[in-house]
Amino acid sequence: MHRTVDVSVDAMIEDLRTLVEIESPSRDLDALTASAKAVAAVIESRLGGQALLIESEAGPHVHWSAGGDPKVLILGHHDTVFPLGTLERRPFMVEDGHATGPGVFDMLGGFVQGVHGLATLDDLSGVEILMNADEEVGSRSSRALIEERAIACGAVLVLEGAADGGALKTGRKGCGTFQVSVAALGRPDIGTTVTPTVASAGSMGKVVPAEATVIVDVRVESAGERERVESAFAALAPHLDEAEISVQGAISRPPMPESASAELFAVAKQLLPGLEGKSVGGGSDGNFTAALGVPTLDGLGAVGGGAHADHEYVVIEAMAERANLVAGLVKAIQNR
Repeated sequence: MHRTVDVSVDAMIEDLRTLVEIESPSRDLDALTASAKAVAAVIESRLGGQALLIESEAGPHVHWSAGGDPKVLILGHHDTVFPLGTLERRPFMVEDGHATGPGVFDMLGGFVQGVHGLATLDDLSGVEILMNADEEVGSRSSRALIEERAIACGAVLVLEGAADGGALKTGRKGCGTFQVSVAALGRPDIGTTVTPTVASAGSMGKVVPAEATVIVDVRVESAGERERVESAFAALAPHLDEAEISVQGAISRPPMPESASAELFAVAKQLLPGLEGKSVGGGSDGNFTAALGVPTLDGLGAVGGGAHADHEYVVIEAMAERANLVAGLVKAIQNR
């Protein structure tokens, strides 16, 4: 069993402050470039070696390898959902046992913990870190890279924030978004108007819109349900000859079955007795790796809550324990 090592909480908070205060909203290439450089600097200062910035249309992804035969991929993202300027009204703070600020829980805190946990290990051979720049917007530019490195490594530890109560995320639903638009319903030439009143239909009162759009969020627990739902959307057809229906979207993240995490979760429970696992509704990049059959354990990041919300926070007293958990899992994977 892995011997826990004292991890400097002050040093973790220092690195976390540095990253949070940069701000890294998805799709802002300048901000993401600055963030990627800071992420790379944290890795290099704590672990040595060189972290590479992999340019993409979504911003730079950060990849680091300790060398040797690939054995485990530490996976996360450095983009956040918060626009530039959020820091002005919600600055990074440490108060009442919590660290707060935009992106602190989702998921900069988990990244910092993971790096500091790895720094306690004498041998990092086979370890890789990948922090992508577009997880919050679907990981379109990074999915192929994530899948490539996951297959090469054979095991994935995802540094997304923990579930409620500090539980690991042992399963996730597949998720996606569909946009359904309906147009040409009206027959103004004979005095007939059809006015959609649900979802998005125009932008001003007393103006009859020609088109209505509804956004549909979909979550599924199995590949079979994914196929059924996608087929149902593809089969949508108008009842009126003049009407037109267009459907865009897909279930972009496949389900992450609990079977994908079972082996690694068993190790985690040995390292941290009493640890719980939960299947959750939201997706992560762990969905991609689990769907490939690569053992994947998620929710190894910060204990806290409020992802994507103003009350986002990290529980400071749990940071060292979670850093050691990541280190213990990595060592177990190296030795198997």
